[in-house]
Amino acid sequence: MSETTFSVTDSAAKRIAFLAAKEPKPVMMRVAVLGGGCSGFQYNFSFEERRNEDDLLIEQGGASVLVDSTSL
Repeated sequence: MSETTFSVTDSAAKRIAFLAAKEPKPVMMRVAVLGGGCSGFQYNFSFEERRNEDDLLIEQGGASVLVDSTSL
């Protein structure tokens, strides 16, 4: 992916890094957008240990954030 269509604020990166540090293993935060029907999109935030091949990886302020290509 050559164009970044997702960004992480400094404040969000700081909070993500803080929460990730509390996990027993090194993790990255995954942000995913799910179809939501009548009520619009649903957003999922979770921690994962592995990066998928189609993920955009944003590293900022000690945080690593993953977004899959479909969610972008």
